Amino acid sequence: MNPEREYSAGVAFLLWLACLFGLCGLHRFYLGRPISGFLYLITLGFLGIGQIIDLARLDTMVEGSNLAISERRHRLLGAGRAALPAVSLRDPAEEMRLSLTRAAAARGGRLSVTQGVMATGKAFQEVEHALDDMARSGYVEIDNDLDSGIVVYRFGELT
Repeated sequence: MNPEREYSAGVAFLLWLACLFGLCGLHRFYLGRPISGFLYLITLGFLGIGQIIDLARLDTMVEGSNLAISERRHRLLGAGRAALPAVSLRDPAEEMRLSLTRAAAARGGRLSVTQGVMATGKAFQEVEHALDDMARSGYVEIDNDLDSGIVVYRFGELT
């Protein structure tokens, strides 16, 4: 079994069916649970009760095992990246625009400079400059909040 491959619910079900021939717990071995698989094997699936419970939970068990694989991959890739210098695939200005757009999306398509600073952790002037550039490019419109009078950048596609 390759630990990097994802598990299939169909294969797990076929292995679960092996209990009809007295081979209980094979699905647990397949899903990376050898200890409980062994216990199922020697107790006939806890006299069939465990097998019935597992049948009801089989999809959830497969999803859990696939999630564990995904997390393991993420940890391995993350550890490998930690040894390398951090390299951004986008230019910093594009990263800033993306962060501001996400922040605006979370706020109904409207964003003030202060909210942009809070979302990005960048300086006020830097955020204001980025928002003004986006306005000059036609991505956002500059407006005033009716209640407070603050300058608000409106992302038309997000409202």
